[in-house]
Amino acid sequence: MFASYDGLCSIGELAERAGVTVKTVRFYSERGLLPEAGRSAGGHRRYGSDALERLRLIRALRALDLPVREVHRILDADATGESVGACGTGSVLEDAVAGQLRELGSQLRALRWREAALRLVQECPPGERAGRLSLVGAVAAPPTTDSLVRFWRGWLPARMPAAAAAAFLDVAVPQPPDDPQPAQVLAFARLHAFASSPCPGAGRPQPAAHRATGARGAAVLYAALAEAYELAGTQLRGKRQPHRGEALDSFVDAYVRAYGSRDTPDFRRVLAGQLASDPRIDRYWELVSQVVTPPGGRPATTPGAAHDWLCAALAAETAATA
Repeated sequence: MFASYDGLCSIGELAERAGVTVKTVRFYSERGLLPEAGRSAGGHRRYGSDALERLRLIRALRALDLPVREVHRILDADATGESVGACGTGSVLEDAVAGQLRELGSQLRALRWREAALRLVQECPPGERAGRLSLVGAVAAPPTTDSLVRFWRGWLPARMPAAAAAAFLDVAVPQPPDDPQPAQVLAFARLHAFASSPCPGAGRPQPAAHRATGARGAAVLYAALAEAYELAGTQLRGKRQPHRGEALDSFVDAYVRAYGSRDTPDFRRVLAGQLASDPRIDRYWELVSQVVTPPGGRPATTPGAAHDWLCAALAAETAATA
């Protein structure tokens, strides 16, 4: 309770008690955050006994960099009985803080990306700086994977079931590291440039498997290939040379199921020739490995590397049985 005759205080007294300027109090009042209890005979703002606590809450929320509109929502929720004053457990406050944390996380990722990009330019030989500036300048900070998704949507069969396409994209599209090293920034920038070149569906032939199986058959194929790639990945990590075995059988079975055929030596021979003539995007997978592998780390096993290992195993097998 203020000591005045009517229990109210002036804007100056409220500002003094809260440790802020009169301009600050006026700003919050004009935006509806700090309602007036009335006006003096001279037309000056008067505030009630709850104004000081409300002003302190506003300052605390603004200190967290919450936007004025979010502060308004929190105060409105508090007025309807959703407590945020003493314990700060109101769901509106929790949602606002969570949103601010997400925004801050995005800003931090952008800063870390820009720092790594600047280091990349700073540390490269002078003759390479113009080229690297052009590469990294084409990538947003923090980067998105939109260009990579568009690349694959142009490569995958048209009308492929959405669930199957989404499952493949989860594996084929690498997420940029949150705290990248300069080499990873360069690899992602090169990957973006590669994927932003003319769409493979328009400028290059589709793999024969796409034409032979159709959209739904391709969905079956990619789901089965995921299992084969996982088995081949184990062999790659063990540094095993391409060979017959479970991984190769699983790989061939993926095509058998998609084509509705049978696994025979002739089928394997035709498949080996078909795969050998398919368009290749080794550069894409090479760059993916560089993006997801921190410098000095063990190179990641990509679906592209697994596919190459399995194709080599199939080629060696069919050559031996020819």
